[in-house]
Amino acid sequence: MPLLRRPVRLIVPLAILMATALFYLVALSWTTRRARDEAQDAALATARQQARLLDSELAKYRLLPIVLSEYGDLRDALTGGVGTDAARRLDRKLAPLAQRTGAAVIYAIDARGMTVAASNAATPSSFVGHDYRFRPYFRLAVRNAAAEYFALGNVSGRPGLFMARRIDGTTGPLGVVVVKVEFDAVARAWANDPGTTMLIDPHGIVLASTDRRERFRTLRPLSPATRTGIRASGQFGREPLPLTSLRPGADPRLLSVTTTLDTSGWQLMRTVPFAGALREATGLARLATATLVLVLVLLAGLLTWRATRAARGAAVRTALREAVTERTAELSAEMERRAEADRRFRAAREELAQANRLASLGSITAGLAHEINQPVATIRTLAENAQHHLDHHRLDRVRATLESAVALTARIGSITQEMRRFARRGTGRIEPVALDEVIEGTRLLVGDRLRAAGVAMDWPRHGQPSVIAGRVRLEQVLVNLVNNAVDAVTGRDHPRVALLVEEDGEWVRLTVADNGGGIDPVLGEEVFSPFVTGKPEGLGLGLGIARDIMAQFEGSLKIAASPLGGAAFVATLRRA
Repeated sequence: MPLLRRPVRLIVPLAILMATALFYLVALSWTTRRARDEAQDAALATARQQARLLDSELAKYRLLPIVLSEYGDLRDALTGGVGTDAARRLDRKLAPLAQRTGAAVIYAIDARGMTVAASNAATPSSFVGHDYRFRPYFRLAVRNAAAEYFALGNVSGRPGLFMARRIDGTTGPLGVVVVKVEFDAVARAWANDPGTTMLIDPHGIVLASTDRRERFRTLRPLSPATRTGIRASGQFGREPLPLTSLRPGADPRLLSVTTTLDTSGWQLMRTVPFAGALREATGLARLATATLVLVLVLLAGLLTWRATRAARGAAVRTALREAVTERTAELSAEMERRAEADRRFRAAREELAQANRLASLGSITAGLAHEINQPVATIRTLAENAQHHLDHHRLDRVRATLESAVALTARIGSITQEMRRFARRGTGRIEPVALDEVIEGTRLLVGDRLRAAGVAMDWPRHGQPSVIAGRVRLEQVLVNLVNNAVDAVTGRDHPRVALLVEEDGEWVRLTVADNGGGIDPVLGEEVFSPFVTGKPEGLGLGLGIARDIMAQFEGSLKIAASPLGGAAFVATLRRA
């Protein structure tokens, strides 16, 4: 019997050791794969968010050449050439425009390739008088109407994206207007996130990076033909374009993810350190294995207890309970640390959402300030009328005029309250609103404007249904549409504007129509985009804000055929 017990005593520990090793390998594989998946998902989410930031910035700059194509001075400068009065006027307009929009430089090139005007005309690095026929973006824009090309600046030596748009005349192309966009500000915003973010072109060349040392390096070797073409175009000057150390697979301690951009062929790549996650995965696997060992030891202890004295068994159980308690405390602490990290991540994501909302508050404030000016002007007119009635002792008219002024001040307070509520993560109450009251408020706000402009206005009859909206914001939409209609008919014979109400089941349609010249077909739906406007003094913000407000009401704002022959906008709301 003693000869049999010795092999058994050796087999049991050996079996436990093998089971522990196998369990550790499985646990390590699972925790490593899970850590890699979590890190990859987090990095990809951040990369997509950064890509949306860059796409939104580029979309804003793509509007500038379209807006500039409507400048009369631009066409005169392209026709007249360098040194003309039109070119100098254009210089003075482009300089503040580039400063406000953040563009590196805006300039106009005539059909011969000569720069006639630029936002940096007053600086030592002026582009005026430079011949850019050799630049690919000029040739591509002349041939294809528009072009985008990333390169080093010929004068400044600074890299950027050149957005070019052809300007056509009656007899052919007049030239090209170019907006240069640099990515330094976007790269600084990317740097707020951990890791390294790089903007990659179709050749695998790093165009911008949060680590400036990686700029103008490549993810893969370039062929001799590709290098020759790049060198001949002067796109990257004399940069050697070496391989980057952050290319995927070069360092196993780094994890790389990529996402595409709206710009054709461009990608955004994020590289984040993975060593810390691997250490956490290894620690978690060891902790799980230690727990298993404790369980196995506990079972062994129980078996031993049955074969030994009660006192020795009690001592073993006490030691095991203390070990389990210690390991459980370590596991609980680890879980608490992971939960705290998750809470910090959620808080950071919410702060980012709030920052985005506050960033959009700028454009909303511009629209609200525009709308507040109208009731303020009306209050002044009412005050002057009250003085006039008071001089003639018409106290009843004085009271009525002052009551109207009080109502308008309350209306201004409601508008500013809406703006504060939006800044506090609130968009205002949406509830049943009497359409008659909204129409009356709109009529009060625009009445003086209509009379001053000599425009005939057709208002709907009393007794309209209630709709789901916010009263102040719905009035803002109607006032904006009516003012746009007044601008469109001013100066025409028999100017006329109409507000029509039509019920269609659970929906109510409000149509503002005029007999003006209509909307330029070239613009179309782009009139709702920021900075797109057909008015010389317009900001191009009103219609975009109006459409956003209608979307908050779960309604819509669209262009429609005008029954009066000009332009018409239809706001659709849900019946209360």
